[in-house]
Amino acid sequence: MSEEILINVTPQETRVAVVENGVLQEVHIERGRNLGIVSNIYKGKVVRTLPGMQAAFVDIGLERTAFLHASDCVEGSPNGTADASGGAAPSINELLHEGQEVVVQVIKDPIGSKGARLSTQLTIPARHLVYLPSSEHIGVSQRIQDADERERLKAAVRALLQAHAQSGGFIIRTAAESATTAELEADIGFLCKLWKKIQDRIHETPARALIHGDIPLLLRTIRDLVRDNVEKVRIDSQESYQRATRFAADLIPEVGGRIEYYPGERPLFDLYSVEDEIHKALERNVTLKSGGYLVIDQTEAMTTVDVNTGGFVGRRNLEETLFKTNLEAAQAIARQLRLRNIGGIIIVDFIDMEDPEHRRQVLRALEKALARDRAKTNLTEMSPLGLVEITRKRSRENLERVLTERCPVCGGRGVLKTPQTVCYEIFREILREARQFDASEYRVLAAQVVVDMLLDEESTSLADLQEFIGKPIRLQVESMYHQELFDVVPI
Repeated sequence: MSEEILINVTPQETRVAVVENGVLQEVHIERGRNLGIVSNIYKGKVVRTLPGMQAAFVDIGLERTAFLHASDCVEGSPNGTADASGGAAPSINELLHEGQEVVVQVIKDPIGSKGARLSTQLTIPARHLVYLPSSEHIGVSQRIQDADERERLKAAVRALLQAHAQSGGFIIRTAAESATTAELEADIGFLCKLWKKIQDRIHETPARALIHGDIPLLLRTIRDLVRDNVEKVRIDSQESYQRATRFAADLIPEVGGRIEYYPGERPLFDLYSVEDEIHKALERNVTLKSGGYLVIDQTEAMTTVDVNTGGFVGRRNLEETLFKTNLEAAQAIARQLRLRNIGGIIIVDFIDMEDPEHRRQVLRALEKALARDRAKTNLTEMSPLGLVEITRKRSRENLERVLTERCPVCGGRGVLKTPQTVCYEIFREILREARQFDASEYRVLAAQVVVDMLLDEESTSLADLQEFIGKPIRLQVESMYHQELFDVVPI
């Protein structure tokens, strides 16, 4: 499956779109005022340990303290601690104490109200390899499935480590498939030099400060996303194009020929309809080609996806209609999870199917579609109710959180109280005020739609209330008030 990567660069933000066969699959956004911090290495200070949670809060100089679990403390790290043998980790109080300085790496950005997630297991990535300074393990990406190739890569890395008398472990990345020994050796040399610089900074850097920051999104894209199936990387900024080609020439020379500068007058993202797809990815409903649709609801605890037939009536029978809708939905769900960068727990409510073979085929179709996702995913068998539970690794904010904010009017509910409901709340508030204050009159400040209802449909109720409290009630339209907002002022 051929891919193209489009990179739109402005002074304010960098946006990356991954397009497969002309269809947008992923969007990555990095803004100058809100840079992601995943993979950054900090010298932090433990401010509190929580034995009940087996965790510690660590101040790394950010607005919120970060979270470090005992299972993420490893033996041989620059902090010197835990058991990496696979046994139960020691208590957090045995590993860390308040006031202790620790060298940590961010493995999850701050998301919502939660602080960053940390680990003392430092990892330093290059094109083909990830260096593990505090481990002797050599692992291979699960996406490299050929057993002979896996063994060849492991043997090559072991031989290079012995030849260079270098300690530490490595994870062999998917991009290393078919890599030559010379390419692996170049990565090892680069990573060892970088680790030496980081070690020097560890000793020089004060607590609550950054030791090493990961490269920006533009260069991370060249390093991490450009694989053999990527035909072109198109960049619409001349300066960024030159920076990317220099980076590729130094680190990944085989990629340089695929990087192109896009000088066109028409915006690059408009050329591929990326802007329209980003707008659609913020909507709750996703239309399927057959006429069915998905309803995606993101909450703090989980994301739910509901599959509906909509206007699709099929040609044969009901079971066949439901089966085809679910098959199409499986492909669309996998794409939406990548496009919206939805992580955590996802519950998919497929339409109920009677045929066990149909259920099996839908689940396999979903599994196959999810296999193309760069983020790690797991899914369960379909329940008798047609529910499938998916977990997807989350390290950065999803697209909705990056591009939107909670509605100040409804507070994230997605609904507003009706004008009639607000009118009745106003009546109750006037009664409350009348019992507490001996005012000559009461003035109600509210939105136009509420005042209109008080003067029209609820005019009889308003007159009855005035007679009951024995005081006049004046109405005043406030153009800046939203539908739910009102004030009752005793005068």
